[in-house]
Amino acid sequence: MTLLARARKKPGEGLTATSTARGYLLRSVKLMSGAIALSVALSGCALLSAPKALDTYELTAPAAGDGRGRSYRQILIAEPSALKALDGQNIVITPAPGNIQYLKGAQWADRLPKIVQARLAETFQRSGEFQGVGRPGEGLAIDYQVILEVRAFQIRVEGAATADVELFVRLLNDRNGVVRAEKVFTASVPVSGDGNSAYVSALDAAFGQAAVEIVDWTSKIL
Repeated sequence: MTLLARARKKPGEGLTATSTARGYLLRSVKLMSGAIALSVALSGCALLSAPKALDTYELTAPAAGDGRGRSYRQILIAEPSALKALDGQNIVITPAPGNIQYLKGAQWADRLPKIVQARLAETFQRSGEFQGVGRPGEGLAIDYQVILEVRAFQIRVEGAATADVELFVRLLNDRNGVVRAEKVFTASVPVSGDGNSAYVSALDAAFGQAAVEIVDWTSKIL
């Protein structure tokens, strides 16, 4: 045996600092690649499971009055009050008395009280019965406020499906705070057809009936 005979190297002996760093770098790249692939896969799953957009609905303002302008009053349509179940964008259905659910896959375009306020104000304006009609912040010199409470605005699906609307209205003298008159207005319209559009169409018709009665009643009193 000569002195030049090579001794057997142990694992890891003879590695340079450069080769060691290269190994760490390769492992880091593999880990990062795996993390990126996992993130992309999870993102794809999220996109595949994204919820379907809700059908969004509005109310319409019916024609009311005969445009003769019987009253010189200027009136303000205040934002209606409502219980929490009705003070949102959900469309309420009632399968049984005292049981409240929401129409699946559908919503109002805004909070229901805001929509009722806007469409009722439009109904008053289109009637031509008053000298001025507005909402808070529009700068009118108000004589009376039309104050509403939304007590019912839902589809009753127990038995034959029906749209039920109930609005409590109070006419308040804006100058002295005295209530001139108050009344409950109700309307029920059978649902014709199936699906969300049929339900909302019936609610719109019921609201239209109540809105016309509110305008006619107000014009006779003021």
